[in-house]
Amino acid sequence: MMNNNLPSNMLPVMMGLFLSACVTINIYFPAAAAEKAADKIIEEVWQLDREKKDE
Repeated sequence: MMNNNLPSNMLPVMMGLFLSACVTINIYFPAAAAEKAADKIIEEVWQLDREKKDE
């Protein structure tokens, strides 16, 4: 018989922690929407920069 230092109810807890650590969540953004948003932000920054220079 093996002598473990861990209580017998710790095995399910340890297995649950191990399995949850292996989960990966991937979020995919549509490339076209991301590019459109980036273009909009860049245009707004350039517009603000032009307004500052005009002052």
